[in-house]
Amino acid sequence: MEYKLLRLDEVLDRTGYSKSWTYKLIDKGEFPKQVKIGSRSVRFIESEVDEWIEQRINNARCPDNTIN
Repeated sequence: MEYKLLRLDEVLDRTGYSKSWTYKLIDKGEFPKQVKIGSRSVRFIESEVDEWIEQRINNARCPDNTIN
């Protein structure tokens, strides 16, 4: 299986969130966890970020649903 990996700045561009808010969501288990690819480097799996964004859009359109 192939994965496209995103840098943090790409994730921030897609979500519109700040770095600190993104990491708060990760700590709370509310955002896809990053993948460590080196001693000082992390990436995010594009499909997981896209799915998270899609869930937010769907929940906004159907307010009776709870955010996962």
